[in-house]
Amino acid sequence: MSEVIFCSDHIAAELTSYLSRRVYDKIYVLTDTHTRETCLPLLDGVPALDGATHAVIEAGDMHKDIAQVIDVWRVLSRTGASRASLLINLGGGMVTDLGGFAASSFKRGIHTLNIPTTLMAAVDAAAGGKTGINFNGLKNEVGAFYMPDCVMIDCGFLRTLDRDNLLSGYAEMIKHGLISSVGLWADALNSEWTAGRPGVETLGRLVQESVAVKLRIVAEDPHERGLRKALNFGHTVGHAFESLSFAKRRPLLHGHAVAAGLVGELFLSHRCCGFPSAAMRQTIRFIKAGYPPFVFDCHDYDALYECMTHDKKNENGVIRFTLLSDIGEVRIDQEADRKLVMEAFDFYRDVIF
Repeated sequence: MSEVIFCSDHIAAELTSYLSRRVYDKIYVLTDTHTRETCLPLLDGVPALDGATHAVIEAGDMHKDIAQVIDVWRVLSRTGASRASLLINLGGGMVTDLGGFAASSFKRGIHTLNIPTTLMAAVDAAAGGKTGINFNGLKNEVGAFYMPDCVMIDCGFLRTLDRDNLLSGYAEMIKHGLISSVGLWADALNSEWTAGRPGVETLGRLVQESVAVKLRIVAEDPHERGLRKALNFGHTVGHAFESLSFAKRRPLLHGHAVAAGLVGELFLSHRCCGFPSAAMRQTIRFIKAGYPPFVFDCHDYDALYECMTHDKKNENGVIRFTLLSDIGEVRIDQEADRKLVMEAFDFYRDVIF
């Protein structure tokens, strides 16, 4: 498992201390065009980075593709990176996913360190060892399990995020509550979002609790052969919504797609596994109040279903869902026939629009 370090607005000092205890022959820093300007300056003063080589990729999930990976490989190859080199991925989930994949495949694996700068990356993408890129119009279609040496989470970065990006990461925190315990679920739904947005201190506490849920599951099942599939709750439907949004050129933030996916899969959980109606309705009310609706109609149903047939959890062409029988009671490898999936799409439109 990766080392996970929670910082308190002292990311440069923490990184300095960490790198002073490690030996790497070369250090690289990967940013996107946004985090290079807004986040990289926060690492000024780290002595080990004085001679670091920098690689910059285009910001945005639409650029999370093989062309950008090749650009990173070129930088690593041109400057003589080896298996003893370190790639620091400074950015959101797109950067940590793509950087992790580039590192996993270069020389069959160089060291990585993730510094997430968004809430989504902090609670989901940066920790756990999943890396990947989008391919052929499908989300994270190509990737690898590859643990970073370390993940450094500094909630001070969250002050730079707008409400939409905070809500994007918060969807994963709602999911972590749903798959773990009533207490964490209630904390997520009772945050200060109703007053505008939670403060960094509140978010910091919830982030630590949320990351702990993910790391506990990953430790038991690092390669997603069983329990780790719990982390996919909301994602089979959510990834289909996300893929369709890109096809329509109305891209959803990943967490907004997950929030929409949670609505659909709570419905399937209720119908297939008896998930309590009251908890379903309470969660959906929170999502409806905070997240913009994903607009689609019945003419999109076939395209959505086709996207779901490519989900990585599927076996023998059968769509496999992670569902819940109650909060904290996960049921993996569940099946729902096409008719019921279509009803889930209807349900989303009925309760959200």
